[in-house]
Amino acid sequence: MFWYQYLSLGCLGICLAACLWHFFRLIRLGRPKDLSRKSGNIPGALVYSYTTAMSPANKESAYLHLPTYIGGIFFHIGTFVGLALFIVFFFAYPFLFPLGLTWALSIILLVSIISGIILFIKRFTVPKVRKLSHPDDYISNLLTTLFQLFTLIYLLLDHSFVVYYYLFASLLLLYIPVGKLRHVVYFFAARYHLGFFYGWRNAWPPKNV
Repeated sequence: MFWYQYLSLGCLGICLAACLWHFFRLIRLGRPKDLSRKSGNIPGALVYSYTTAMSPANKESAYLHLPTYIGGIFFHIGTFVGLALFIVFFFAYPFLFPLGLTWALSIILLVSIISGIILFIKRFTVPKVRKLSHPDDYISNLLTTLFQLFTLIYLLLDHSFVVYYYLFASLLLLYIPVGKLRHVVYFFAARYHLGFFYGWRNAWPPKNV
């Protein structure tokens, strides 16, 4: 391996250690404490919280913004693909990939990049979204979109871009635990708390589900 790969591995270690710290901190806080009388099915509510409740039809207002919701899904898929490729690149160079796989991954990343750009622009141009946005929202969106772009370029150009790819991947990995991207950990805790809260009160899952 080269120095920039060792650097990115070190940053990956820092990222994982910090995310584990967030995770164990959540575990140490324990389950929610509810003083009301239990009347529902918490396990069923937890299953609903992680599955059907994520549908735009069951979220508060996502069904009113389906293009943005779908764009967000594509953006997350591209992010997971990019992170998976980051690991794969340590064991196989892009030019070793079958041509069909390379093009399939490139299309996924391209759609995700376009989605990320549109979501980034929307934060500036839509007044309601701009008022709700924090600088961290812009930074996280921009870093993730650029990471996907760097991954796409490295996937197609191979060695000519490798140093820049690993340097930017290192930057993203260091930012994940300190910015809103750490919701990769807190997402699961948040869905658990929602399921627990509404399951305890017999509101989830809805009776028609």
